[in-house]
Amino acid sequence: MSIHGSINVLGTALMACSYDPVTGFFRDGCCETGPQDLGSHTVCCKLSEGFLSFSKSVGNDLSTPLPQYRFPGLKPGDRWCVCASRWLQAYEAGFAPPVILEATHEAALRIVPLEALMEMAFSARKD
Repeated sequence: MSIHGSINVLGTALMACSYDPVTGFFRDGCCETGPQDLGSHTVCCKLSEGFLSFSKSVGNDLSTPLPQYRFPGLKPGDRWCVCASRWLQAYEAGFAPPVILEATHEAALRIVPLEALMEMAFSARKD
């Protein structure tokens, strides 16, 4: 059940993305967004090595721990709320990580086509 009453890209209640590590713009485990979230951290992904390397190569190192910000550094397999524009950039470059649709905020659709998200939908059967 959504803790915020928000809706995901499927039109149902937004589910949590990850509590370990704790993700989300508001660090509440959900890909919730608001006016202060200029990056639209709305796409819940299961991170891959390819995406982490791609993100680092374009200036956003998600792998290196930053203890001063209580950021553990991410590794493949972690779930994380990524910026919709970064996910789309990675998708267009062939490095998009799988998406957990139930935990991806509907606001992501302002930037990312639903078809792209559905193409990259995470399925436990494929994992």
